[in-house]
Amino acid sequence: MKIAVNTRLLLEDKLEGIGWFAFETLKRITKNHQEHEFVFIFDRPFSEEFIFSDNVKPVVIGPQARHPLLYYWWFEYSIPKILKKEKADLFLSPDGYLSLASPVRQVQVIHDLNFEHYPQDLPFLERWNYRHFFPKYARKAVRIATVSEFSKNDTVEQYGISPKKITVIYNGANENYRPISEEERQAARKKHAGGKPYFLFIGSLHPRKNVANLFRAFDAFKKSSGNDVQLLIVGEKKWWTGEMRQAFENMEHKTDVVFVGRKGTNELQEIIPSALALVYVSYFEGFGIPIVEAMNCDVPVITSNVTSMPEVVGDAALLVDPFSANSIKDAMLKMASDENLRQSLIEKGRNRRRDFSWEKTAEGLWRVVAG
Repeated sequence: MKIAVNTRLLLEDKLEGIGWFAFETLKRITKNHQEHEFVFIFDRPFSEEFIFSDNVKPVVIGPQARHPLLYYWWFEYSIPKILKKEKADLFLSPDGYLSLASPVRQVQVIHDLNFEHYPQDLPFLERWNYRHFFPKYARKAVRIATVSEFSKNDTVEQYGISPKKITVIYNGANENYRPISEEERQAARKKHAGGKPYFLFIGSLHPRKNVANLFRAFDAFKKSSGNDVQLLIVGEKKWWTGEMRQAFENMEHKTDVVFVGRKGTNELQEIIPSALALVYVSYFEGFGIPIVEAMNCDVPVITSNVTSMPEVVGDAALLVDPFSANSIKDAMLKMASDENLRQSLIEKGRNRRRDFSWEKTAEGLWRVVAG
């Protein structure tokens, strides 16, 4: 079988959630299934690190698809041409975009439908594009993979898709993220937080990540506790909004918030396991990979009681109302003051994390692809 794959999110030194999903699953699938051919379709020059095996043929087609109008051109004009030229038997799209113009059988990965629930969080053309095309893509796909039971049920309800067409394959987490020694933790805290303990947030500073409420909660936590705990923010201010900026500027303890920007795997290997706890209080997630990364590092988790997050953590986290800064603050106070609670959540996390690995994800995605 010749399988063409949309690999436009495999970007050197710029992998994010869906990019990591593509990287980790395709690396394993191509190596484990040498009997098949894979055509990786990029929209710009690619790194050789993404050509995982001899059975991978890379092709680059334009234009660079980074705007709704260019998405349309790439998927409806460029993709059909290359699928026809390569005589592809199947088109796999890890980011959910398909080609309505191509007759080739297509498999879609839907990570979440946040744009259906919070369209105001996206620029007009982006949200129009998602809401116009994704229902059509879901109907076009011969099979759909998604990353949680929540996202599966959401897709069924939003688009009227048969649940039999959708397979849940949980995400994994980078296997290099693991516990480190106390000496290494102290060194990491000195390097990134002036030697102080810190709550950790990882992710793009997108509105649905609820960073504004996190700032409010942390400020209230500092006022109540009077301790020296910091808040470390790992991620780019790509979506930095007026609400986020105002919430930050209104903080009395803004000097205890440390923005370290985007960090690569090498630095995250010391940053994550050195955290007092991960505080991941999005109001919408299809999965939430940082939750599993934290559990892999023996770091306790505070997360939201909505969408997929309770499904991912099971009993291995403190669940909060993401719309209540008070609820988040109370969880921070418990986490910072109760060593027994932290150890209990770490132990539960060790049990829960066994359910998640990229090996399992890749095996699940291959079963969907192979039909």
